[in-house]
Amino acid sequence: MPRKPNTDCRRAEIITALQAVIARQGYEKASIQAIAKEAGLAPGLIHYHFKNKQEILVLLVRKLADYGQQRFEQIAAQAGSPEARLHAYLEARLGLGEGAAPDAVAAWVMIGAEAVRQKEVRDIYQQAVAQELLLLTALLGECLIAQGSDAGKAAELAAGLLAMMAGAYQLSSSAGSVMPVGYAAHAAKTYARLYLDAVPTA
Repeated sequence: MPRKPNTDCRRAEIITALQAVIARQGYEKASIQAIAKEAGLAPGLIHYHFKNKQEILVLLVRKLADYGQQRFEQIAAQAGSPEARLHAYLEARLGLGEGAAPDAVAAWVMIGAEAVRQKEVRDIYQQAVAQELLLLTALLGECLIAQGSDAGKAAELAAGLLAMMAGAYQLSSSAGSVMPVGYAAHAAKTYARLYLDAVPTA
């Protein structure tokens, strides 16, 4: 009797294939045929597991968000202060070394670029950015409260740091060879500390 196919593993392979294709050539050119070729599957199997490319994209964005969250939790496991947790977040998103995934960064940059042009991608992208903004605002709010400052300034700083992260991702994908190695995480931590210091105590 033939073995029952492992649907979860197959779907994960297809999502990973979309990530690789997007990282190389963008969302628009990531056809079902290109995804199937990357995954080593027949195009019909892609359609068997997913209704359309957008459904795969939704799960890819979720996968990238989960990857970032897991890396943050791993680095933050030993964090003993609000600022250490903030640094763990910035290291997880921008740091090199163990767990860094250039392919994931490149895919995220391409998804962001496609979000400018396509509403279906923009809606998914905005949801992911909103979640990041909430998490970073909470981390910065904890830092401000710990130093006796107004936590209401956290959202503004979070937005600025997210914008810096987006720029760092873009540069790493398009001009990585000319940027200083490892600059992004260090710069983000420095900017965050300077801004936190500038917020007066309550």
